[in-house]
Amino acid sequence: MRDMIWKNRARLWATTPDRHSLLEDVQGVLAGAMLASLGVTLFSAAGLLTGGTVGLAFLVHYATDMRFGLVFFLVNLPFYYLAFRRLGPAFTVKTFSAIALTAVLSDMMPRLFAFQSINPIAAALFGGLTVAAGMLALFRHRASLGGFGILALYLQDRFGWRAGFIQLAFDGMVLLASFFIATPFVILCSVLGALVMNLVIAINHRNDRYIAM
Repeated sequence: MRDMIWKNRARLWATTPDRHSLLEDVQGVLAGAMLASLGVTLFSAAGLLTGGTVGLAFLVHYATDMRFGLVFFLVNLPFYYLAFRRLGPAFTVKTFSAIALTAVLSDMMPRLFAFQSINPIAAALFGGLTVAAGMLALFRHRASLGGFGILALYLQDRFGWRAGFIQLAFDGMVLLASFFIATPFVILCSVLGALVMNLVIAINHRNDRYIAM
């Protein structure tokens, strides 16, 4: 019994150059969700959109006045099965936790931060950077914010289609739909935010520079 207790403690704390401990994964998922929800709050305060399931949740939120966090959680539900099949149970559990935390925190943030006036360009720059930082934290710990990326990987495996092009097509459809609910200036700022977010991720996320799992 004592040996089992010590083994469980070791799993909680033990870390190596190529593997995170459980506590490290917990703080990574929590930090990633907090940063992502702050970026979402900046986008929302300026009425901006973005790509992926975050953008899809924004579309539904703006069109129906449903809470963003609830919509974001619901639109990601179909992707958990694909995540389990494609990337395994550990990734799926951490991704589910990250999405649930981001959804809850995104709905709580407006009660904690009041933006009486915010420049859409500033919101795009700082929001895109903050969401990207959150996603990088999640990627480091083998988690994500779910969504179209998982579906793109599944379709690539199943049909041989290029995942990057599939992701781009999905994001393009979300931004195209935004023309029905947003002004051209807001859409341009939204594109700027998406560019900042994706550039930060593309420049800073490379598996050969970081090997811990």
